[in-house]
Amino acid sequence: MAQDTASAKVAPDAAQASLNKQSNPLLADWTGPYDGVPPFDKVSPELFPAALQAAIDAQRAEILAIADNPAPATFANTVEALEKSGDLLSRVFAPFGVMTSNMSTPAYQAIQREWGPKLAAASDEITLNPKLFQRVKAVYDARETSGLNDTQKRVVTRLYDSFVRRGANLDAAQKQQLSAYNQQLAAAFAEFSEKVLADESTFITATEAEMKGVPEDVKAAAASAAKERKLPAGTYAIVNTRSAVDPVLTFADNRALREKAWRAFVSRGDNGDANDTNATIAKIVKLRADRAKLLGFNSHAEWRMQDTMAKTPEKATELMMKVWPAAVARVKEEVRDQQAIADKEGAKIKIAPWDYRYYQEKVRKDRYNLTQDEVKPYFELNNIIDASYWAAGELYGLDFKEVTGIPAWSPDIRTWSVTDRATGKQVGLFYRDDFARTGKRSGAWATTYRSRSGLLGDDIVLGSNNNNFVKPGAGEPVLISLDDAETLFHEFGHAIHFFLSNVYYPSLGGTPRDFVEYPSQVNENWLLTPQVLSKFAKHYKTGEPMPKALLDKIEASSKFNQGFATVEYLSSALVDMALHVDPDGVVDPKAFEKETLAKLGMPSELVMRHRLPQFNHLFSSDAYSAGYYSYLWSETMDADTWAAFEETGNPFDKATAEKFKATLLSTGNETDRADAYKAFRGRDPDVNALLKKRGFPTN
Repeated sequence: MAQDTASAKVAPDAAQASLNKQSNPLLADWTGPYDGVPPFDKVSPELFPAALQAAIDAQRAEILAIADNPAPATFANTVEALEKSGDLLSRVFAPFGVMTSNMSTPAYQAIQREWGPKLAAASDEITLNPKLFQRVKAVYDARETSGLNDTQKRVVTRLYDSFVRRGANLDAAQKQQLSAYNQQLAAAFAEFSEKVLADESTFITATEAEMKGVPEDVKAAAASAAKERKLPAGTYAIVNTRSAVDPVLTFADNRALREKAWRAFVSRGDNGDANDTNATIAKIVKLRADRAKLLGFNSHAEWRMQDTMAKTPEKATELMMKVWPAAVARVKEEVRDQQAIADKEGAKIKIAPWDYRYYQEKVRKDRYNLTQDEVKPYFELNNIIDASYWAAGELYGLDFKEVTGIPAWSPDIRTWSVTDRATGKQVGLFYRDDFARTGKRSGAWATTYRSRSGLLGDDIVLGSNNNNFVKPGAGEPVLISLDDAETLFHEFGHAIHFFLSNVYYPSLGGTPRDFVEYPSQVNENWLLTPQVLSKFAKHYKTGEPMPKALLDKIEASSKFNQGFATVEYLSSALVDMALHVDPDGVVDPKAFEKETLAKLGMPSELVMRHRLPQFNHLFSSDAYSAGYYSYLWSETMDADTWAAFEETGNPFDKATAEKFKATLLSTGNETDRADAYKAFRGRDPDVNALLKKRGFPTN
């Protein structure tokens, strides 16, 4: 068992620790401005094995000191001591996460394959240490009589529940089996990520004639990608990522090219070759089901949802099914509209998935005299970044000033100093990694490298946003779509959340999975406000603000294509939940996906936003497994929160923003998030706000 071997290993002595810090920058204290920053510029693959081992050893020594303490267990010597442990491992993890997500190479993939299981075992050593658990249990049992305040009671209750949920009450043989499951899962997660990344590094080619209809900035980026890959002059390379493929599906007149690009994209991980992920998925789902059974739960979904707002798979599914029928009905309407235009043009086709985005643009043009290509010249990346900062300043008093000289992992990275407008106090440092590159995983995400905690004395937050916008050719502007702009505002909502979080105990800094997307989703709403568009939606050539006629057309079309957007997302969430409520976990992923979608009545004209073979949310870690519904759960709160601002008649209403900040954004998980929401809104969130926002019939 992992915990039986722990006592045989000790941390390096002081002299060895000092030597390690001198020879390995990953083990040194962070230095420089902002209370120290990660040494991203000194990172190389060969540094990680020794650094990870040293950090694990240091954490092991800290944990054993707590578990073996001869003094009676108290909140201070057990719970607070645990809250303070693992600092070195956290610091090594910051660059490790960046290099394996943003800059992955075969060398880093090898490290992740080797060390994922070792890190899982190190985590299990803590949870499954019987002496440590007995001390935690002693503090928990005395929580009402030992003089703890409400926040301390919440910390110890959540800690105890976490230990129990993760196997602390199992017997020795069961603990050994649990740790084996966790290590096997860690290895499978690394295998899945590696295979998907390999397929996302592929590309298809196109000629000038085939690219007819595609905007010039998209073509320039595809030409740049072809040049990088040393393809013949006049060839375009469409890389197999969403940011590169979606514009082709939207604008390319050549139907054969659209189909080729679509098939390559939706088949990532599902080509029956060395990078096929179906067997890996089957392994992960089975291991999860077996682990849940060992832990005393009916399914992985039931186990994963213990610490969520929804609490049960049934509650999450109930919300999804309140929205699904209306979304499917809207898709049928959208397809009818598209088919009518195709017929009118004499295309003699039946709308297929590779036609949806292309013809939806024609419907948008027909109905609103509006196209995405008309909007993009006003959505230059730097302007939209400035817009997000301005809105954060107006709402929450955060100021952003670009700074240079900060160690980073790529020349593409830009950094901003974040301060509080009212006091001038330093709040944080913000890193932006906006462009797609070979070795960077797809999608968009936010990360923190240091969070605010009163107990640890950490006050300056270090965090990043990571996007995958297509990098243009030299000297070309970066024009992003409305969808990309919403993604930028979404990820920045996460950044606002972590810059404003102000908790004492670090374990209360994180929030339930179905809450964590709420601040980011509500932040999307400010993008299309008149105040933001009039100031920042400026034509990249002329600098002229977006004309009012165009603003009006965008507003009129705000509920356009919501059927597609909702079904594309919600089908993925429903399949995720169905996959993880199965108690046995024996599954053929390809057949399961097909059968589940058939039962749901999935429209044939589109596919899941994330098909199982490439569903990183589910299979690169446990993070969003049985949890992809979280976006809809969060959006229910988001829509209802936006309604609170709308009710004031001013989307930048200071009183509402301050209440939102004080009640929900700054408090981490210090109180139950459902109670916090009620404190903000005076009631539970109303699902009708979500239906109304999407233009669906309300219940």
